[in-house]
This record gives sequence, C-alpha cells and structure tokens, in this order.
Amino acid sequence: MVVSENRRIKVAMIIQDYLPRLGGAERQLAALAPLLKERGVDVHILTRRFPGLNRFESVNGVPIYRLPIFKTKALASLTFTLAAIPVIRSLRPDVIHAHGLMSPTTTAVLAKRLLGTPVVSKTLRGGLLGDLARLTKKPFGRRRFHFLQKQVDAFITISSEIQEELLGSGVSPDRCIFIPNGVKLDQFQPVSKYQKELLRKQLQLPDGLLVIYVGRLEPEKRVDDLIQIWSEIRRKYTEVHLLVLGIGTQEEKLKRMADRNVLFGGSVDNVAEYLQTADLFVLPSVSEGLSNALLEALATGLPVVVTATGGATDIVHHKVSGWLIYDYDLQNLREGIVTFLDNQLLREQCALEGQQYVTENYSLISTANKLCNLYNTLLSK
Repeated sequence: MVVSENRRIKVAMIIQDYLPRLGGAERQLAALAPLLKERGVDVHILTRRFPGLNRFESVNGVPIYRLPIFKTKALASLTFTLAAIPVIRSLRPDVIHAHGLMSPTTTAVLAKRLLGTPVVSKTLRGGLLGDLARLTKKPFGRRRFHFLQKQVDAFITISSEIQEELLGSGVSPDRCIFIPNGVKLDQFQPVSKYQKELLRKQLQLPDGLLVIYVGRLEPEKRVDDLIQIWSEIRRKYTEVHLLVLGIGTQEEKLKRMADRNVLFGGSVDNVAEYLQTADLFVLPSVSEGLSNALLEALATGLPVVVTATGGATDIVHHKVSGWLIYDYDLQNLREGIVTFLDNQLLREQCALEGQQYVTENYSLISTANKLCNLYNTLLSK
C-alpha cells in the first residue's frame, strides 16, 4: 500500500528506547522507518533521553525527539508523558503509534484525549514477563488497562500468544490486528559454502561447527544456562565453538563463566555476516514477543533451537523447521543442541524449511505494507 504523495501520513512513534540503544523493537522500527517513508508515511520518533544523547537529531532522515526522564521509575513515567504531550501537540500527527503497553500507550491515549488522534498500540512481548502481565501487576494496573483498552483504536499483535492474551482480557477481535515483525530478506539470506568459509576468515572465526546466540545479555535470555552446559558439549565435540553476540548487564558474569570455546563478539552492525558463518542458532529465553534475531537466523538458513515461547511457536515446527523446547531445563536445552550437532541432514532439512517459511511470511516489506493499510483504515473511518 503506497499513500499518495498529495496525502502523506504523519505518524508519531512513541518508544521507550531507540538508537543508539539496541534491542529488537528498536532495530525493527529503525528498519521500518525508511520503508514507511517510501510509502508516504513520515515517521517522527519520541523516546527517552539518556546521558550523552542530543535532545533532537535526525537519523537517516527520521526526526528523533528525546525526552527527559527521572531516575526513579514512578517519576520517569510521569515526566516522560508530560514532556511528550507538547511535542505531540506541535507535531499534529495523523496517527500515534505506541510501542509497548506501559508508558508509551498511556502517553498516546492521553494525547488522543487532547487531540482526538487515533492510537495504535503494539504489544512487544507476551508471557510472564510480557507487557500485559507487567502492567496488570502494578497498583491499579487492571483499571489502567481497562482505560487503555477503551481508548486504543487498534492493538497490533506480533504472536498468537499476545493475541490470545489481549482477547482473553476483553479486547474485541476487530481491534486486534496481527502484524508480525519482518526481516530484511535482501540482507539476511543463505550464502554458499565458499562464501561462508571466506566470511569466517574475514571475521577471524575458528574452523569447525559454530553455534551462535544473538541478543541482549540479560537474565531472562538465559545465556548463562547456555554457557553452563557448554563445557559438557565441548568435551564431546572438541571443535565446536559458541559465539555470543550482544551486550547487557550479564556480560562480565558470562565472560567469567565461559571456557575457551566460548567467544564474545559484543555489539556488531554486521549481524547478517556473523549468522552466515554459523551452523546453528540458539535462543533459550524465558519470554519473547517475536524475536528479530530468530527471524534473521531462519532467513539466513540456520537451524534453530529455541524455547517454545512467544512467536517462536508460530514459526518453528518441532523437528521440521527447528527444535522447540517445551519443558525447559538444562537437559532439554542440551538435547536440542546435541541432536543438531550429531545430525547434519536434520540441520539441513530444518534450515531449508525454516528459511522458506520466513521468506514467504515474514518479510519486512510485508510488515510495512500492513502498517500502511492499518493507518489508512483508521484515517478513513
């Protein structure tokens, strides 16, 4: 869907964190913004201002307004909302698009009450650590969600888990719009064996089988479990390495735990190249929305071992396009990894099936088109 140049749509995107702070939601929005612009949608981003960052700047042609926050959580939420309302009023957007059910959606709804602007709310994560669970556990959280539920014009869901949670909490089906995250298929794609070997040399990675994790290094990602079982895996497969890409609060702890066959690459811009060098992707998270890293790994042609949480169950079919861990413990995590390391044919079959499924159903272009359709639908009412 392309909007006419004579009728461009202005969208105020509210998100708690944005570039240069990296996370799945931030990377997804940064990738979508230029595609939306091509389709006649002008994106303006409102986010929190952290030390060292400018109050305003334009990144790749996208205006970013960074708003002040206090260190305490209660005051941070309040000050963010109070600072955001005047900016939204000055922008006069056609649509307000909030990323997350907490402060972003609350801010968007309050702006709607003042300006009458339609509101879209994207729920970022489901499950025990998800948006809805976190919101309803707060004081007056259920009452707050009831208020938001009546005001939000459309809830974007990115997984069946999130869809079921919202429907179960009383959101009407016609306001739950399934628009999953997408992946840049021109960037994340399989490479030949020769290209893979060349990339290994360029990135100074070792020979042998390479297992990769990409994501934040935070407790809910359970990378410590992955490193804990790695010494046992290394005893069985002496030439197998684990590559951990990402940064977070657990980084130093994980490095202290790791043995010599665990490599840490930090935060990298060329994630696709690292994925293209690997043989297996692992994601043992407690909770996810729809992992961009998982989508990218599948699009790159990697077999995957993932916990059965969030959007993973929509995409990965056990022993068909990957390995799903339903009853999570160290033994089941180890079993998934070892099964793939032992069976090259299974790795290849699951990689092919997963890559085909993501290519057909989770392109970033499709995500951009669906968002444009949603904005136009809201504005035509």
